[in-house]
Amino acid sequence: MFKKYLAGLLLVSTLLGACAQSPAESTTLKLGLLPVLEALPVYVADSQGYFKSAGITVEYVPVASAPERDQLMQAGQIDGMINDLVSTVLYNKDSQKIAVVRFARTATPDSAQYSIYAAKDSGIRKPADLKGVEIGISDGTVIAYVTDRLLQLEGLSPSDIKTTPVVKITDRMQLLQQGKLKAATLPDPFSSLAAQSGAVLVVDDRTHNELGNSEWSFSTAALKDKPNTVKKFLAALEKAINDINASPDKYSSVLSDKKLIPTALQGSYKLPKFPAAAVPTEAQFKDVQDWMKGKGLISNPLDYSKLVDASFLPK
Repeated sequence: MFKKYLAGLLLVSTLLGACAQSPAESTTLKLGLLPVLEALPVYVADSQGYFKSAGITVEYVPVASAPERDQLMQAGQIDGMINDLVSTVLYNKDSQKIAVVRFARTATPDSAQYSIYAAKDSGIRKPADLKGVEIGISDGTVIAYVTDRLLQLEGLSPSDIKTTPVVKITDRMQLLQQGKLKAATLPDPFSSLAAQSGAVLVVDDRTHNELGNSEWSFSTAALKDKPNTVKKFLAALEKAINDINASPDKYSSVLSDKKLIPTALQGSYKLPKFPAAAVPTEAQFKDVQDWMKGKGLISNPLDYSKLVDASFLPK
């Protein structure tokens, strides 16, 4: 009799366990968005109703600078952001906090993401002319990485490359225009503005497009707790990217409304193609880490398989 009673209790316990529901996954994502070109597909996906159709809510947290964005991510106040491989490694240097899930943008043979420009009266016309010339960069960032690698691939030795820190892009632009900097490395679309102001293109990543890229990264907490929501976000983003690539002129008003390009370029700027769903390669990740180790930014390389995750991309 006791055995039947015990068996009954076990059956009831099993049934109750099966009926218990795990907490529902949150369908809301908070993004820390800088006013950068890479954010365009998010705004298009929202305006086209792709997030709503996917059953998710995307909230924007506008940020004015990368440090502000980073503080929000560190504090757990945002789930995702647009950043780059250098900052990804720095984020995860002590313990894993974020992972890359998609390219936000990449350089292509037709469209540069990072460029080195010379002041118009500097006499600098080719990479060899930059030997020993101080180039305005932001230290310890993707700008510094691309500057070194571009010039090394163009034949300069590490000892030939001289740089000077100018953190703000607008300051770099102004000093270049004034001739107080002979050269500076700039991201697009500011490089387009430099060209419009008479600066001379020396070299860019169109010929070395494995160097120029930016990424969508999410916190490890968001990827663990909201995996389906992240997947739905990336699927909606893919639809928006296809729309933009098919009809880029259609979205020029969004560029100006969201201040994603400088005012002086509005109406004349040509949108680059946004990349299809993909993540950085292990070779790209390794090269960034090799550079960072050489600069003393990290001591030991991190695991690519943990920091770059393609499993959230649409199939």
